[in-house]
Amino acid sequence: MERPNAWKNYTPEDIEKLNDLSARYRAFLDGGKTERECVKETIALAEAKGYRDLAAIVKAGEKLKAGDKVYSNCMGKAIMLFHIGKKPLETGMNIIGAHIDSPRMDVKQNPLYEDTDIAYLDTHYYGGIKKYQWVTIPLALHGVVAKKDGTVIDVVIGEDENDPVMCVSDLLIHLSREQMTKPAATVIEGEMLNLIVGGRPIEEEEGGEEGDGEKKPDKDAVKANVLKLLKEKYDFEEEDFLSAEIEVVPAGKARDLGLDRSMILGYGHDDRVCAFPSVDAILSLEETPETTCCCILADKEEIGSVGATGMRAHYFENAVAELLAASGSYCELKLRRALTASRMLSCDVSAGFDPNFAAAFEKKNVAYLGRGVCYNKFTGSGGKSGSNDANAEFIARLRGIMDDNNVAYQFAELGKVDQGGGGTIAYICALYGMEVIDSGVAVLSMHAPMEVINKADLYEAKKAYLAFMKNA
Repeated sequence: MERPNAWKNYTPEDIEKLNDLSARYRAFLDGGKTERECVKETIALAEAKGYRDLAAIVKAGEKLKAGDKVYSNCMGKAIMLFHIGKKPLETGMNIIGAHIDSPRMDVKQNPLYEDTDIAYLDTHYYGGIKKYQWVTIPLALHGVVAKKDGTVIDVVIGEDENDPVMCVSDLLIHLSREQMTKPAATVIEGEMLNLIVGGRPIEEEEGGEEGDGEKKPDKDAVKANVLKLLKEKYDFEEEDFLSAEIEVVPAGKARDLGLDRSMILGYGHDDRVCAFPSVDAILSLEETPETTCCCILADKEEIGSVGATGMRAHYFENAVAELLAASGSYCELKLRRALTASRMLSCDVSAGFDPNFAAAFEKKNVAYLGRGVCYNKFTGSGGKSGSNDANAEFIARLRGIMDDNNVAYQFAELGKVDQGGGGTIAYICALYGMEVIDSGVAVLSMHAPMEVINKADLYEAKKAYLAFMKNA
């Protein structure tokens, strides 16, 4: 059941739409390299389409009705969009859900130090990465610093063309005989991911004790100079690192890839290549839908969906309860019915077949770049451990929706059965009893600093998510 390349069936109108979507997606990638930035970008897009903050509606005691559009912001790191439908909420929702965190390095809470006239920031990697891929590439700092007085400072260093960048060093090949004998997992170890941030000592001040005119060199003068610069630019002290969330990500913009510009090379395709078309799809709903539609963008998927902003938390359930209350019909039973009766696409990326590493894949059951949105009946590892396993009846209905709406799609597994595996948020949402299947875009070099997707798959994902919300 080999699927054709989607490009072969595109009309000039399709190509125009595909190029427009791809350009807007690249802008989303460039402006949203962290989950906080993705939430800000999403709120701006949603408010431009008439969405209002659910918290403000609840506080004002307003009532919701069919056609209303609201969003619920969870700590600035996760967000849900709801387009209220004509049917009662307890009959279920059509849900598309992705995650907006990506593998990276996080700056530790006590990070800044100097060693032999070089200043460093100590980091802790986040999510599954090949650590050796993160050395000697230009890196940027994105995040926030929260001060004791309640001020929250946004930090972005390394993206403007006039900004400096940071990097992690590697051992020169001339002295790497011992290093090159190590397994790839330990060539660069976690505690070696130290970010170079300075190499110039602070200027010494005139005048020692009692004005003797001598210059007194400062201890850790390079570190002191970095702190001076941070104070001047961002007005925060070294202790403010304790309440900071600063992420280290690849510097620079996403780029068209290939002489034919058919692909995009960029940081964070996993999982923003699913998050963006999910948002774009729900914002494309011009008429009041029959069934309430929901788009979830979750945090912390890369580390197990834990914490207050991960999908294991109850913010989604709480938001649905607020919707019921604002609709004038809340009760616990209706909330349970609404969740159980819902249908969901868990929108996460899948492993694209890479001819360079063909041995890791089973070619009959793998996603191919350019052949459309990918559905994974199950994920997990080994014997489907840790996965959601979608029902055949749900898949059959889904196939009908995709075919009726001319969506190019394929079904796949992550790779060979005993090769490895991975998970998504699907199994968490399935705990409510709703129908869930994984649906996403095939990616090359997944979890590398720069990943690859095909524009056709992005375009078909948007079509698939829109068709699902209208017809599921």
